Amino acid sequence: MNEALLALALLPFAGALLPALARRLAGADPAWTAGVVAATALAIVLRLAPFALDGGTHVVAWPWVPQIGLEFALRWDGLAFLFALLITGIGTLVIAYSRFYLEPDECTPRFYGLVLAFMGAMLGIVLAENLLLLVVAWELTSITSFLLIGLRGGNAESRQGARLALLVTGAGGLALLAAVLLLGDVAGSFRLTDVLSAGPEVQGSALYPLMLALLLLGAFTKSAQFPWHFWLPHAMAAPTPVSAYLHSATMVKAGIFLLMRLYPAFGGTVEWFWAVTGTGTATLLFASGVALYRHDLKGLLAYSTISHLGLIVLLMGLGTPLGEVAAVFHVINHAVFKASLFMAAGIVDHATGTRDMRRLSGLARLMPYTATLAIIAAASMAGVPLLNGFLSKEMFFAETLAWRPTSAAGWVFPAAATLAGVFTVAYSTRFVHDVFFGGRAKDLPDDVHEAPRWLRVPVEVLVVLCLAVGLFPGHTVEPLLRAAARSVLQGPLPEFTLATWHGLNVPFAMSLLALAGGVALYFYRRYRGGLHDYVPASVSGKRYVEGFVATLQDGAQLSFPRLDGERLTRYLVVLLVVTLLFALLGWHRAVPTGDAALHAATPFAMGVTLLLVVATAATVLFQRRRHVALLTLGVVGLVVALVFAQASAPDLALTQLLVEMVTLLLLLLALRWLPDATPADPPSWRNARDAVLALLVGAGTSLLAWAMLTRDSTAISDYYVRTAPGAGGGRNVVNVILVDFRGFDTLGEITVLGIAALAIAALLRGLRLPERARDWLGRPWHPRADSPLLEVAAPPLLALSLVFATFLFLRGHDQPGGGFVAGLVTGIAVFLQSMAFGAERVTAVLRVDGTRVVAAGLGIAVLTGIGSFAFDHPFLTSSAPYVNLPLLGAVKIPTATFFDLGVYVAVVGTVLTILSRIATIPAEVRT
Repeated sequence: MNEALLALALLPFAGALLPALARRLAGADPAWTAGVVAATALAIVLRLAPFALDGGTHVVAWPWVPQIGLEFALRWDGLAFLFALLITGIGTLVIAYSRFYLEPDECTPRFYGLVLAFMGAMLGIVLAENLLLLVVAWELTSITSFLLIGLRGGNAESRQGARLALLVTGAGGLALLAAVLLLGDVAGSFRLTDVLSAGPEVQGSALYPLMLALLLLGAFTKSAQFPWHFWLPHAMAAPTPVSAYLHSATMVKAGIFLLMRLYPAFGGTVEWFWAVTGTGTATLLFASGVALYRHDLKGLLAYSTISHLGLIVLLMGLGTPLGEVAAVFHVINHAVFKASLFMAAGIVDHATGTRDMRRLSGLARLMPYTATLAIIAAASMAGVPLLNGFLSKEMFFAETLAWRPTSAAGWVFPAAATLAGVFTVAYSTRFVHDVFFGGRAKDLPDDVHEAPRWLRVPVEVLVVLCLAVGLFPGHTVEPLLRAAARSVLQGPLPEFTLATWHGLNVPFAMSLLALAGGVALYFYRRYRGGLHDYVPASVSGKRYVEGFVATLQDGAQLSFPRLDGERLTRYLVVLLVVTLLFALLGWHRAVPTGDAALHAATPFAMGVTLLLVVATAATVLFQRRRHVALLTLGVVGLVVALVFAQASAPDLALTQLLVEMVTLLLLLLALRWLPDATPADPPSWRNARDAVLALLVGAGTSLLAWAMLTRDSTAISDYYVRTAPGAGGGRNVVNVILVDFRGFDTLGEITVLGIAALAIAALLRGLRLPERARDWLGRPWHPRADSPLLEVAAPPLLALSLVFATFLFLRGHDQPGGGFVAGLVTGIAVFLQSMAFGAERVTAVLRVDGTRVVAAGLGIAVLTGIGSFAFDHPFLTSSAPYVNLPLLGAVKIPTATFFDLGVYVAVVGTVLTILSRIATIPAEVRT
C-alpha cells in the first residue's frame, strides 16, 4: 500500500511532463497521454478502495525536514478515498471532454500538463497526513488554477479572473499557513493523527479563537463563501472544461475538505457553530437568490455552485453527527450533477456560439439528446425525487429541523433552507426552460445541431450516476458515504438509512413547497417580473479588490520617483539607512565589548589589513575613473581570498578568486557602454550626506566585528568536522556541507542562479548601443579582442581549463574543489574563447543554449535528491558506496557527486547565458 500511495501522490506531477514529451518524441495526441495518466491514477484509487471502505486508516511517512516537523506523510482513509475518487474520476472525464471540446490551438500539451499538475496538487491536499505538506499542496492549487483560469491570456476577462482568484485564495492560503503553525504549536505536532486526537487541548487553548478565525478564512476563501465569493463567477472566463473540473468538483471543495478533515479538532464549539453556520446560511441565501438573475449560463452555474457550497458549510456548522453525514453526501451529489451541467453548458456554447440565456431558446428540438441530459442534471440540482440531489436535500431539510426543535429560534434554519430551495428550483427551471424550450431563437446560427457523440459521453456517465444514486442509493453510494463520514467524525456513525422514499414527513413537505414555489417564482419573474431585462447591480467584490490594488499601485507610483530615480546612489542610501535603523534597534541596551581575550595580530594580518586600506582608499580616490576604480576594487576581493587562505579555507579562497575574475570580466564588459570617467558633481549637501553615511556604516561594521571577536561562541563547525567523513563520505568539509548537510540550500542557490541568468538575458534582449560605442581604451568597439596572442593561446587554454575543471570536480569531495568551482573555471574558459574568436563563432560551434544547460543542471540535482526516496531516506540524503571498476579496483563514489554534477552544469549554464548574451550585444550596434 505504501508504494501505491506514493505513486498516487507523485504520478500526476510526473505525468504533467508526458503530454509535451509524447508530442515532441512521438507526435502523440496530448489528450490521450494525459487521459492515460489520469486513468492510471483512478485505477490506483480503485485498487486502494477496499481498505478505505472497510473503515481502515493507513499512514505512511518519509522524513523530510524533521527539525521543523515537516515530513512527506500520506494518509489513506474513507475521506481521502472519496475526494481522491472525485479528483481522478471527474478529472479523467474532463480530459476526455476537453479532447473534443477545445479548439486545436487550445488542445495543447501545456493545457493538459496544467490539468494534471492541478490534479496532483488536489491529491496532495486530500492525501496529506502532515499539515505543512497540506499547506504546500494548497498553494499549488492556487498557482495551477491561476494558470488554468488565465489559459486564454489574450482575453482581458481571463487575465482579470485569474488575478482575482489568485489574490483571494492566495490571501486565504497565508491565513491557513498561520493557523497551521499555531495549531502545530498547540498540538505539539503537525501530524494529522496527533492533531485530531488533541481536540480538547486545541479547543481549550487561549489561541483557539485566533486559530479558528485563520482556519476559516483559508477554507472560506477557497470555497467561495460570502463575502469572499466574488472570485468564482469571474473565474468562469476559463474554458468550460476548467470550470467543470476546478469550480464544481475539486478546487472549490478544498475548503470543504479542510473543514471536514479538522472537524474533530475544531468542531462542536459555540464559536464554530456561529461562524460556520452563519457564513453558510448567508452564502446559501445570497448566492441562490443571485443565481436566478444571471443571464450567462456559466454565471448561473457559478452562483448555484456558491449556494450549494454554502449549504454544505451550513450542515458542517450545525454540529449534529447526521449533519456531517449529510454534508459528505451532498459533496458527492453536487460534484456529479454540477460537473455534468457545466459540460452541458459547454456543449450549448460550442453549438450556438453564445451562453446568454436571453438569446437561447428552443434547443430541445435541435439538440434533443443534450437537452435530455441537461434536464436530468438540472432536476438533480433542484432536488427532484428519484435523483441523487433529492436524497441529500432531504437530509439537509431534516437536519435543519433537528436543530433546537423546541426553541423559538428553531424555525430559522428550516425557513432559510426552504427559501433557498425555492430559489434553487427557480434557477434550475430557468436553466432548462430558457435554453431548451420556447420558440426557436431568431439570432442563432442556422447549423445548430446535436453535439458529437464523444463530447456527450462524459455527461452521460455523470447523468447515469445521478439516476443510479437516486434510484439505488444503498447499492451505489452508501458504502462510500459511510466510509467517508466515519473518517470525518472519527467515531461511530449515527443511525441512518438511504432510500428513495421515507414517507410523508416534514422534510418531504418542505421539498414539495420548494418545488412548487420555485417553479411559480421563475414563471412569474419570467413573464411578469422582467427577468430578462434585469441589470445586475454594479456593487461587487471585484471592484473593491481591484480598487484596493489600484490604490496600492497609485501609492507605489507616488513613492517610486522619491525612492528610484536614475541614480544607483539613491538605492544605496535607502538600503544603508534602513539597515542602520534596524541595527540600532538590535543594539538597544547591548554591551559592545565581550569578555573574551583578543589574539595578537600577526605580521600577515597587518600586511593584509594595510593592503585592504590602501586598496579601499585608492578606490575612493579614483572613483571617477571607472576602470581604474574597478581594478583597485578587485584588490579588495583578492585580499579577502588571501584571508581565506590564511584561515585554512582553500575552498573559499579558490571560489573567491574565481568569482572575482568572473565579476571583473562582467563589469569590464558592462563598462564598455559607459564613458571612461564619471562626470564630476559640484560639491553639494549630497557629498556631506554620503560622507556621514559612509562613516556611520564603517563604524557600525567595525563595532559589530569587535563585538563578535570579543565574545566566546560555540561554532557548529566542530560538528561538521567530526561527522563529514562518516555521514557525508568525504574529507572536504566545505564540499560535504554544500552537497550533503545543506544540499537543499545549495539547490535553492543554483535555482536563484538560473533565475538570475534568465532575468539578465531578458533585460539585455533588444539592447542597442550608441552609434559610436568605444572600448575603455577609446578604440572603436568590436565583438572580439583582435589579439593574435589571445587567439593563439585560447585553444590550449580551453583544453587545460577543462582538464583542470575535471580535476577540481572529481577531487571536490575529499580535497579543495567541487562542482561550483569547476563550473566557474569552465565558464571562464569558454568566455575567453568568445573574446578571442567572437561570441557568434563560439556559439555556432557549441550549439548550446545556456538556459537549457541551466535547466539540465537543475534537473540533475532534483532527480538526485528524489532518488533518496527509493531507499526510504529523506530528500538529498547521500551515501558513499565503493564500486569495483576495471583496472582501478574498489573506488568510492559518493552519490552526492551526481548532485555536484548538477551544480556544475547549472553554474556553467548560468555563466554561458550571461556572458554570451553580453558578448553578443556588439553585433547589434546601429550603423
